[in-house]
Amino acid sequence: MPSLTSLAPAGPTATPSRTTATARRLMAICGTLLAALLCALSVGASSASAHAALTSTDPADGSVVKTAPREVTLNFSEGVLLSGDSVRVLDPKGKRVDTGKTAHVGGKSSTAAAGLHSGLPDGTYTVAWKAVSEDSHPVSGAFTFSIGAPSKTTAKVPTGQASDSTVSTLYGIGRYAAYGGFAALVGGSVFAGFCRSSRPVRKIAVGGWVTVFTASLLLLLLRGPYTDGEGIGGILDLGRLGDVLSTKPGAALLSRLLLLGAAAVFLAVLFGSYTRRTGEREADARRRQDLAFGLGFGGTVMAVGLSATWAMAEHASVGLQRQLAMPVDMIHLIAVGVWLGGLASLAVTLRAGEPIGRAAVRRFSRLAFGSVVALVVTGLYQSWRQVGSWGALTDTEYGRWLLVKVGLVAVLLAIAAISRRWTGRLTDATAEETETEAESGSEAASAASEAEAEAEAGTKTEAKAAVKAARPVRTGAAAAAVDTPADAETESGDGPGDGADTDAADDDPERAAQLARQRAAKDKTATLRERDADRERSGLRRSVIAETIVAVVLLAVATVLSGTQPGRAETEQASAPATKPGGRLNVDPVSVLVPYNTGPKSGRGKAVVMIEPALPGDNALHVFTTDLADRPVDVPEVKLSLTLKSKGIGPLRIPLERLSTGHWSAKTVQLPMAGTWQLSLTVRTSDIDQVTETRNVKVAQ
Repeated sequence: MPSLTSLAPAGPTATPSRTTATARRLMAICGTLLAALLCALSVGASSASAHAALTSTDPADGSVVKTAPREVTLNFSEGVLLSGDSVRVLDPKGKRVDTGKTAHVGGKSSTAAAGLHSGLPDGTYTVAWKAVSEDSHPVSGAFTFSIGAPSKTTAKVPTGQASDSTVSTLYGIGRYAAYGGFAALVGGSVFAGFCRSSRPVRKIAVGGWVTVFTASLLLLLLRGPYTDGEGIGGILDLGRLGDVLSTKPGAALLSRLLLLGAAAVFLAVLFGSYTRRTGEREADARRRQDLAFGLGFGGTVMAVGLSATWAMAEHASVGLQRQLAMPVDMIHLIAVGVWLGGLASLAVTLRAGEPIGRAAVRRFSRLAFGSVVALVVTGLYQSWRQVGSWGALTDTEYGRWLLVKVGLVAVLLAIAAISRRWTGRLTDATAEETETEAESGSEAASAASEAEAEAEAGTKTEAKAAVKAARPVRTGAAAAAVDTPADAETESGDGPGDGADTDAADDDPERAAQLARQRAAKDKTATLRERDADRERSGLRRSVIAETIVAVVLLAVATVLSGTQPGRAETEQASAPATKPGGRLNVDPVSVLVPYNTGPKSGRGKAVVMIEPALPGDNALHVFTTDLADRPVDVPEVKLSLTLKSKGIGPLRIPLERLSTGHWSAKTVQLPMAGTWQLSLTVRTSDIDQVTETRNVKVAQ
């Protein structure tokens, strides 16, 4: 099989300095883009953690109940994993009043309930909750309810961030490293088995194994602090590992580590026994074929098993069609590994100047094309499943990141098209060079025969000339790059290392080792010069390096996507009923005009009561007092209460605070439910003159 290193240049040569400068610029661009994506990954960690949304509670958020409930119940949009203190209920003084036991209601994984102690006094209670959604991301939040009537509370409400920022950042980086290591491991192994095995490719595959193993072990240790919201010091609490391993994400990480142990044996055979048998003769071809079949079967099982540790613990395991989504996700991950890891393997092979035949390059081109087809098909299905609608592409964070990913894939495919063009030129040039090498080989064979005849009858000098004539012929700039002046001196016998140095090397082992190192350095330099002198090879190498850089950034975006709430879930959460925490209907405030007359002429006026938004839950209340000419006036005292007679609730006395002349306000008014409420307004205009007026106020559903 002809090698790419034997190709003659077909155009202007690329100097080593220009190639080095280009490589440095590409590496700088790669580092900048990757750093930006990692910053986005860490900054978006908190916003990406709301995967299981709280849909309703009992008692409802902001409600006022007549008697103390026996338990607090929470309902989520998807299943959640609970711990003993997932739900904590605090009284107005911040003291826990729950029983400390949290469980699912009726075996439904999308619910959580915590029992309460009996005999709770009236006041406002705070419920703080935390859980882990089925796709392995922690969620948390808080809400309040009141018994009898609202009151002041000193309970500290959590900020809503489920994990420590340092732990979240490390966890995100670990997830990215695990994805990258998997791609390098799978792609490097496939490239070595189907295309060409070499030392640089072995470094890619083994480096991928080390990366994914280290990252998975780190994720396992960080899992406890990540879900419990603790700091980095929690990683030292090894007693938490038992609880982590009992969860689905922990079991997936442990399975991944065990599979990586088997993968280590696979790599040892692939780059050991199988590589050594590559050059064996026909007698051992059968044994090598059997070994190749075993490696193919074992490698497939390894790749499927490793990809399953992601598919069974993340987005694919939650939501609709999960039985189909998990196999599709596994195919997607394996295709990513074959394509991106193979690109990295081809890039390092070309950069190192390793000989690689045109057939090997064409095999990888076919593998990459098949991987792209699989990525497009599985990616379309995943996009439909996770996004759900065209509007979610621009209205949700997941959709916007997905558009970024699609754009990067388009760029990658454009560069891949350029690489395929270079591959086509490379193939044509190789075919032409094959004929030249065949002719040169015939001439070299004839020269070798003459050299043998002359060596039997002639002198040592004539034999040296014949041996020189028997060397393979190099043509073009490649030969010029290799045949240095030092070579000429050595071949002519006049150089300083021909006779005396050789004799000295025979007697001095250190001198012999020094000469060997010099020859190795000279051969490496000649190889690099020959590599850079080939225009087709240099063009292919640059395009493959560009593909690899874009692939690194694309992998970072994919990591961000896997940690972002799917657009379908975010859209459903936003369209939930208004009684859900944080949800409100777009309605106008309710205003009530209440004329009053306490008797004297100065005791007549008007009061306007405004309730916003007049819905169950939190409301703002304002009272404006004016005289008959609509000028703001102050009065000594204003009192207000609300009663829902149909439900026997109230009267709820609303404490008012004077803000300015004729303006009183209550920032937080808790209305437990909808209905027609009776508003009672008492206005005192002097020490003895006051009046109470009542009006009805409609609170919408």
